[in-house]
Amino acid sequence: MLTVTDLSCQIGERQLLRSASAQFAAGHVTGLIGPNGAGKSTLLRVMAGLLPASAGHVSLQGRPLAEVAPRERARLMAYMPQDIPPFPPMPVREIASLGRLPYGEAGQKAALHPAVSQALSLTGLEGLAHRAANQLSGGERARLMLARALSTQAPLLLADEAVAALDPAHALSVMHLLRDLAAEGRCIVLVIHDLLLATRFCDHLVLMKEGAIVQSIPPADLTDDTVRAVYGVTTRRIEDGLVPWESEAPIR
Repeated sequence: MLTVTDLSCQIGERQLLRSASAQFAAGHVTGLIGPNGAGKSTLLRVMAGLLPASAGHVSLQGRPLAEVAPRERARLMAYMPQDIPPFPPMPVREIASLGRLPYGEAGQKAALHPAVSQALSLTGLEGLAHRAANQLSGGERARLMLARALSTQAPLLLADEAVAALDPAHALSVMHLLRDLAAEGRCIVLVIHDLLLATRFCDHLVLMKEGAIVQSIPPADLTDDTVRAVYGVTTRRIEDGLVPWESEAPIR
């Protein structure tokens, strides 16, 4: 679905990305993991075409990203940013319906599109559809950004810390949702800091440090030594620790 080859990104004197190469397959959830400042968000933004690469290239479905027209690109990939700007006092449904803009749909036509209703349902926001978006909590705002991305029905989703602001029940719900989307054949690329969720729900992990891709491995191959080398922390495997596992009630 998406391939990056020898990708670098430099802004001024700052080298944010260094010769990164990776492949992201349809039908898989790929987790980008690594410490703060490792280049994860930069890689995601370059792949989305939001930051220019200083070297290397990105291919989308076998075509150079630069050759894909902006509207077609917006239909093929949806991007959920890490930093969520303040929402205007628009209804939640209208914010989610902005995901239909790549199809030239706006206003009531977009707001009533089945994809928007489905996105609100999947993210547990259907009960808040008429609430002003500027009255949402941080976690609700994050779910609304995801709903807007899902409204596009793009085969590729680039999500930057989609679960960082969520409580355990909502985090589990979103990770299950991403797994289900991958099972439908979509390509999910997710920046994630929670290693428990990453190793449980991701099919593949891309480890980054200091702007470079250190390893690209299945979760089962993530060892204590690797975590120490990438994060600079030791790990401990706890058999009787308390870990949220499943949500018992529908997400609201």
